[in-house]
Amino acid sequence: MREIISIHIGQAGIQVGNSCWELYCLEHGIDKDGTFKKDFPRSDDVKYETFFKESSVKDKVVPRSLFIDLEPTVIDEIRSGDYRELFHPNQLINGKEDAANNYARGHYTVGKELLEPSLQRVRELADECDGLQGFFLFHSVGGGCGSGFGALLLQKLASEYGKKSKIDFCIYPSPQVSTAVVEPYNCVLSTHSLLEHCDVTFMLDNEAIYDVCKKKLHIERPSYANLNRMIAQVISSLTSSLRFPGQLNVDINEFQTNLVPFPRIHFLLASYAPLISIENANHEQVTVSAITNSVFSNENLLAKCDPSTGKYMSCCLLYRGNMTPNEAQSAVADIKTQKAKTVNFASWSKGTGFKCGINSSIPTVISGGDMAKAEKAVCLLSNTTSISQIFNRLNRKFLLMFEKRAFVHWYVGEGMEEGEFAEARDDLLALEKDYESLAEDLEDQEEEEEEY
Repeated sequence: MREIISIHIGQAGIQVGNSCWELYCLEHGIDKDGTFKKDFPRSDDVKYETFFKESSVKDKVVPRSLFIDLEPTVIDEIRSGDYRELFHPNQLINGKEDAANNYARGHYTVGKELLEPSLQRVRELADECDGLQGFFLFHSVGGGCGSGFGALLLQKLASEYGKKSKIDFCIYPSPQVSTAVVEPYNCVLSTHSLLEHCDVTFMLDNEAIYDVCKKKLHIERPSYANLNRMIAQVISSLTSSLRFPGQLNVDINEFQTNLVPFPRIHFLLASYAPLISIENANHEQVTVSAITNSVFSNENLLAKCDPSTGKYMSCCLLYRGNMTPNEAQSAVADIKTQKAKTVNFASWSKGTGFKCGINSSIPTVISGGDMAKAEKAVCLLSNTTSISQIFNRLNRKFLLMFEKRAFVHWYVGEGMEEGEFAEARDDLLALEKDYESLAEDLEDQEEEEEEY
């Protein structure tokens, strides 16, 4: 079996986790208490064991997940919520006091106390796996627990499970919408750690997903539940090949091999199509070509970034539903010819920049949700040089505050050294330069080819 352990850290990670497990349960016909639904059609080809392990009680399964927060409020909601019987009580770990939006509290003081019990649970979960594929981590980098404790746990996972994939779903600060003044500090300090210890990082931001909900799904005032359900659809598409049969399956390790050209350049954008509201469902035609086109438009992106200003280094298109490989190939060929101006590839990956996966499972939607059910869907994962826009925004906001040393005393008071700020800033500036130099190299090469 190929199993994945999901680790949800901090309030954002846990709330995204709730939406993900809600969707996985629906996809595999599992009830809120972990028992199999009697009327759900079962097939030997469907491998629910990727995310669930069987309990000793007949016909009951338990998620391979871990929920960690430094304060009890959010985890108490799970303990008293609809899915309270689904999760193992020992896999819900919380401390007594908050990280208070402070990276240093999550990383050095309050977080340190939860590290050993969390690692012990991870080891137990890993021992129960036959062929562990890797870890999914869910957290935001703007708060204190997600950024500080997330970085701390990643460091330990990297040293104990170096060869296993560590795939990170990161809620990054939005350009306009902010939930904390010290977001830039937490984010830069956390990204410094993600650069070193993570294999693939998916950038998500609330403002972009708000816009998608408003424009595409016509939700006037989107809640976090609306946002998280959309993220859950992307994560479900990522792992559909491990769980359902398909004509062209994609392994978790294949993402890394095809999408990460250099170890540091592992920050990816995700987009999803079709995004159709329930009232528009009967008036839309969902073809493979149409959803492939729309997944390359900025309106479907789950992070605020404009890929048309940079160069794509690699793309992975994950199709699911009723379609043939031929339809997918012709849709990709159309993108190469018709969208050559906006979908601009690096000279060294022009002919081979696309990786495709085709899975036969039809996307599941949550009843009472916002998205209409579609017979086919596609998720695009892309590595583009324009992601440096996000780092540029962060660096600018970080430098404005750090020049005045504003708020720094809160971090130093928790045992951090001021030098760490400078080190993290230099690392992120270097990353921004890496992306810029890649984009310049690509432009120079292309100019030479044209002259030649």
